[in-house]
Amino acid sequence: MGGMEESIRDATPGDAEQIAAIYNHFILTSTITFEEETVTAAEMARRVTEVQSGSLPWLVAARGAQVTGFAYAHKWKVRAAYRHSTEITVYVRDGLGRSGIGSRLYARLIDTLRASGMHAVIGGVALPNDVSLRLHRKFGFEQVAHFKQVGFKFGRWIDVTYWQLVL
Repeated sequence: MGGMEESIRDATPGDAEQIAAIYNHFILTSTITFEEETVTAAEMARRVTEVQSGSLPWLVAARGAQVTGFAYAHKWKVRAAYRHSTEITVYVRDGLGRSGIGSRLYARLIDTLRASGMHAVIGGVALPNDVSLRLHRKFGFEQVAHFKQVGFKFGRWIDVTYWQLVL
């Protein structure tokens, strides 16, 4: 990438168009997200604002003006007793997989959540997705659930595993 320094920072509404483009690629081409309709930049900006207004992090990795990936946390469940648990997710721009961007984003996200007093972090992985499974294992997540055929996309049933890290 031309030796340009990569930074990880809080997402801004100005990042929404690139975040949506990264995410929309996976909506259209994969089962790692169960959304089936692409997301507009305005909708993505709303989602970023919603997460951050709930005092949770939404981070982007960037090289110069190009967003190379994003990761965020959102409430695991809405009931008050779940307030110390969060679900996290990460996406890396198509073509930049296995470049370490996802790991750097996850490391910063987990550190941020730990520093904020979060207790448990949960990641869902639609199968097959060896890259995501390796990422969760790398950070010490433990598989705690395997739901069979709970998603249906592209004409097939999809299993989902859940992974947990107690901070």
